Amino acid sequence: MKWFLMPKVVVDKDLLVKVAGNARLNLTDGEIKKFLPQLKDVFESFSALDEVDINSLEPSFQPIKLENVFREDVVEKCISNEDALANTPHKKDGYFKGPKVI
Repeated sequence: MKWFLMPKVVVDKDLLVKVAGNARLNLTDGEIKKFLPQLKDVFESFSALDEVDINSLEPSFQPIKLENVFREDVVEKCISNEDALANTPHKKDGYFKGPKVI
């Protein structure tokens, strides 16, 4: 089964003008004559990909296999509120005290 087949595209002046318009380019007649054979070469190069046998390949949606790199969540003893606030002079009612923000 082929995952992607390049449709046959007729590469002509109209296609080049349309692509240039999508790119917001205003091509002159000289530029169109210069770029038309180049665009045809690009499409011919990509059409060679249609001949590659990919039937035995799985699609790759991620370049690198995804794995869970996180450790298991283990419940441990937590630091007490008093110990957390022990080294700060800025505390009030069991919380860190900060500047007033309005």
